Formats: sequence, structure tokens, C-alpha cells
Amino acid sequence: MNEHNPSLYEYTLPPASHWSLKVRRGLEMTITDIEGGANLGMLFYNPESLFERYNAPDTLKCQHTFKLTQGHCLYSDMGRIFCSITRDTAGWHDTLCGNSTAKLVSEKWGVRDYQTDRNAWHQNGYDSFLTELTKYGLGPRDMAANINWFSKVVSDDEGKLSLDESTHNGSTNKAGQTITLRFEMDTLVVMHSCPHPLSKANSYPKKPVHISLSEAPRISAQDECLNHCSENMRGFENNRLYYLGESATNSHFPFPTPIHSTLKKGEHHD
Repeated sequence: MNEHNPSLYEYTLPPASHWSLKVRRGLEMTITDIEGGANLGMLFYNPESLFERYNAPDTLKCQHTFKLTQGHCLYSDMGRIFCSITRDTAGWHDTLCGNSTAKLVSEKWGVRDYQTDRNAWHQNGYDSFLTELTKYGLGPRDMAANINWFSKVVSDDEGKLSLDESTHNGSTNKAGQTITLRFEMDTLVVMHSCPHPLSKANSYPKKPVHISLSEAPRISAQDECLNHCSENMRGFENNRLYYLGESATNSHFPFPTPIHSTLKKGEHHD
């Protein structure tokens, strides 16, 4: 939660569940792994134009990283920034491995359905996302590569990926660790708390996640995410253009002039 502003809304997402909501620009979301070992799958869409959505390749490529952590921004396929990671006590989050599926879950932990097992059934990430996306007229073709918060994925010498199980139940997190996302755009956030597809847990993982929404502090010129790389400056500038014309009191972006005009001679965006 924001240290300076009180929580406006709080919700605990139960294990193996799904949820979606529209988060307004200028709010921040603090996500907490309550028990340790959680996995929170998440996708982002522009609620004004649902064709604009989270782009994992651009997010990693433009920030020259394999993992997501504090200081990184999450990009749309239009070169804009949905949100920035302003605080992260875990340090490593996956955006490569996608979702668990019904087939994968049944092979690892057996088949359970709601009709027979009620809330003890084994949900999977793919179908959980589809359940939420259907509420907005979206379907399988609209599902992009997602983020898996609290899951650390590593590569061996042959390039094979695995969930890092040297920590807590395959997660990079212990109980109580948090991530804070500052939203730079109005964003439709879709999420699930189903197991990571690379999980090797002996029993179906069931970990709750707590979510808190509060007002975000205004961005400063020294902001870590803004200054992480020149590509992020360009992304923030794209956001500024997208919201151009808003009154100053409603503007989340702090600069009255384009970023490129404030660069020193010889500097440029990549």
C-alpha cells in the first residue's frame, strides 16, 4: 500500500480464482503474496480500445531484460506504458511461460471439476483468463503472453526453462513480499491465481494474493521507471501525447514539454 495515501480498496483473491477490474490512471496497485509461493497471472488491455494490449516481447526487448522487477515498465503493443513497477521486494517475475492449461493441470494433479468438487476443483490459468475476457467480448484470439508475478523462471546451459525451486515452493518469494504497480494509463486488468505452468509441486498449489488500490504519488523528473532507459522516456512521452488536452489537475504526467526537448545536445531516443 502507498505509504503516504490510504488504501481506497482492498481485496484478497482466493487461491485458483480469477478477477478483472478497470484501474484508473494515477492509481497504484500493491500485490502481496500472503503465504509465500503464490503465482498471479496478469494481462492488461486498454478499456477504450481493447485491441491494445500488453506486449511481452516489446516489454523485455526495449528494457534489455529477461525478468521483470522494480524500475521496469509494462508496454502495450502501441508503444505506450500501462503501468510501472515502482516497488518490488521479490526481484524476479516471469513473462515468458504463459499459463497452465486443463490438460497440464490434469496430468500433474488429477482431474477435478466444479460439479463434483465445488471450490476444491483444479482450475487452470488459460480457462480462468477466458472466463474473465468473455465479460468484455474478448476470446482466445485476444489472449496475449501474460505476466506471472512471484514466479522466477531460469534457463540452463541448453536454454531449457524451469521454475526456480531453490526458494519457496518454486517461487522467488516468501510470505509477505509485495509488488507495487503505478498505472500510467486507464487499464483493464485481468488476473488469475492459478499455478505456474512449470510448477512441480506434489499437490495442486493453492495460494491467495492480496490486492490494495490507492492513489499514486505524482511522478517526478527523477522517477526510477522514467529514467531506467531512453525507451521508457519515449513510452512516457507516447502516454503524454495520448492524454494531451487533459487539464493540469487531472494530468498524471509531470512534464509540460516533450521529453525529447529537454535532452542534452547529442542525446536521442533509441
